[in-house]
Amino acid sequence: MIERLKALLSGGPHPEDSEPEDGLRLASAALLVEATCMDGHMDEVEEEAIAALLQSRFDLNEQEARELLAAGRDAVSESNQLYGFTRIIKDRFSHDERVRMIEMLWEVAYADGQLHHYESNLVRRVAGLIYVPDRESGEARKRVLQRRGPAGAEAG
Repeated sequence: MIERLKALLSGGPHPEDSEPEDGLRLASAALLVEATCMDGHMDEVEEEAIAALLQSRFDLNEQEARELLAAGRDAVSESNQLYGFTRIIKDRFSHDERVRMIEMLWEVAYADGQLHHYESNLVRRVAGLIYVPDRESGEARKRVLQRRGPAGAEAG
């Protein structure tokens, strides 16, 4: 899997066994990584949250989720634009899947127990780029806070 993702990153020829979902997985991982980096660092808790979200969302094993996380990190370091990642998600996710992506971004933003204003700004920008209305983004945020319990409410 990692070789296919690297080929997507390089923009070079795609291996024949490349799955159509690889680009979508990579774009999702990159957006999640971008969300964690908005406050200036990615700690282990945030990294674990991303790996768990990728593993769950894309039905990956732990190793595959870690490889996808690493590829997402590489994609973020090689790109300075959200547009390419969000375009893939907008074009290839259903509306409900895009709302779930926003929920995943809120989960990552709250993973370290603190919501930095850069993180919330990023989630709002991404929501606009993938056509998730503010109301639905807000509802996704509330679901994340409810799952986090009282500690989540303090971070908000």
